Amino acid sequence: MDLALLRTFVTVHRAGSFTRAAALLGLSQPAVTSQIRTLERQLGRPLFLRQARGVTPTTMGDELAHKAAPHLDALVEIAETGLDEDSSVRTLHLAGPPEFTAERALPALTELTGDDGQGFALRASFGNAEETLEGLAAGHHDLAISTARPRGSLLTATPLCDEEHVLVAAPRWADRLGSGSLRHQDEPTLENFPVVEVHESLPFVARYWASVFDSRPATSGTVIVPDLRAVLACATTGAGLAVLPRYLCAPALARGDVVALTEPAVPPLRTYFLVVRTGTLAMPHIARAHEWLIRAAIDWS
Repeated sequence: MDLALLRTFVTVHRAGSFTRAAALLGLSQPAVTSQIRTLERQLGRPLFLRQARGVTPTTMGDELAHKAAPHLDALVEIAETGLDEDSSVRTLHLAGPPEFTAERALPALTELTGDDGQGFALRASFGNAEETLEGLAAGHHDLAISTARPRGSLLTATPLCDEEHVLVAAPRWADRLGSGSLRHQDEPTLENFPVVEVHESLPFVARYWASVFDSRPATSGTVIVPDLRAVLACATTGAGLAVLPRYLCAPALARGDVVALTEPAVPPLRTYFLVVRTGTLAMPHIARAHEWLIRAAIDWS
């Protein structure tokens, strides 16, 4: 069986689309379609069911992916290692959300990059959940941190830690809102107050309001910046109210740069997952990084 055909097949299986697989492989869509048809003819069975949007693997397709994907990943790993000047050093490719990866994961993993003979080189990239999971499935990353649990069996997810969200503002905004009199479940009136967020849809504020107040916030974003660290900086200077992970704003809360506006009995939580391609934990450097992050996360919650 042609390994090139298997590589194309696994990429389509992970991407769920001939179009996305073609982009990942650097091929045209007709070329990908032709290769899959060739493989189906060789096996005498259909591997995918064509849908209006993308494709769904048949039972045969899933079975072949489970058998072939780990071995193809191992071959890629061997090829990459063979290109290194020092073949004893493996490279771990990590992907995840910028703030959590920078503040939590990378400081933990850099302890494994030393010269103890068991270390590895580390390469990191940032992206949202969809981007990181697609990159992991396509083989661009070894390990991904995601706030979304992947579907299907080609990726394996392990809960890593929970992140508590806090509604904060600079002291002057807190005084105007009367935060001292806010009870655990009182909803602040925000119509006349600015909000700092990462997107126009207000994902953090909307999720907080739905969880704590069972409603939608009656406001719009005043300052939109695509990084939670920038959101904190803007909130600290008084640009508006913000919902932030506690780990990120804890130092600012301790200094009094911002204050928590509410203290719900059950604070909103978001779960992070540590995700790998199924079968790749057999590779020592991925397994070591995976275990190390799981242990480090015990102190993060």
